[in-house]
Amino acid sequence: MLLYALIPVVASLAGALFTLTKPPGPKLTSAIQHMAAGIVFAAAAGELLPDAVRRGTIWPVLAGAAAGVLAMLFTRALESKSSGPVGLIGASAVDALIDGMVLGLGFAAGQRQGLLLAVALAFEFLLLSVSIASAFDRKACRSLIVGATLGVSLMVPIGSLVAGPISRAPAFLQTAAYAFGLIALLYLAVEELMVEAHEVDDTLWITALFFVGFIGLTILNQALG
Repeated sequence: MLLYALIPVVASLAGALFTLTKPPGPKLTSAIQHMAAGIVFAAAAGELLPDAVRRGTIWPVLAGAAAGVLAMLFTRALESKSSGPVGLIGASAVDALIDGMVLGLGFAAGQRQGLLLAVALAFEFLLLSVSIASAFDRKACRSLIVGATLGVSLMVPIGSLVAGPISRAPAFLQTAAYAFGLIALLYLAVEELMVEAHEVDDTLWITALFFVGFIGLTILNQALG
């Protein structure tokens, strides 16, 4: 599991180095955000939702979903109050820890689920690293920028370890945890990636990339199955 949890870390480092070498334009960033949103949405709808529903009754699903909403609102409050790279790094670290827990829960459900979630999070952290690198002053030390990006992304494998005890917990807590992860991924796709993507005027090909990402992960799911 830890090996796959390093995939978002590698993607994050690649995004930071790319940004330092050649910062992407708004159109390219929006295009990647659309595709990433489609991939994350497919991972939530195709993997975590069925697992959350089939694992128990409605009450643990509601409890986990409510906890997920509160956690996402807390993360959003941190992001709204953040200013400059320090605030962004702090909020991103909390988000990365939650994402890592979701990834660990995916692997607890099965190797295929974990792999698909790792692919989805790789796209997320590719974009997150661009945001972190862009938040620094142009005169900032490159090693500082890369180190900050690496520090945030390493919260993913740490979060995946947190999911270990949860996967051995009673069925009620496991179901609530899957519902929590579902809300976290839906928030990422709808409230973060798509909101930021629409800050740039869409073109037809950029909009189509959302469905390319969604269908692409669905096809990968079937191929692995």
